[in-house]
Amino acid sequence: MRCSVSLGRKIKTFATKMVITSGNDEDRGGQERESKEESVLAMLGIIGTILNLIVIIFVYIYTTL
Repeated sequence: MRCSVSLGRKIKTFATKMVITSGNDEDRGGQERESKEESVLAMLGIIGTILNLIVIIFVYIYTTL
């Protein structure tokens, strides 16, 4: 029962932090940085997928020989 109370408190504090702010310069800088981070993470995901495919192909070739 104590867990549900603390969970409720966490949800309340999380909900109060989610506020709509005006588009000031600091907020725009944060959005640009966040956009750059997202593009880097997307590129890393693509590179990881390609590397996984290469490994699968090599393992397939090795096991069929």
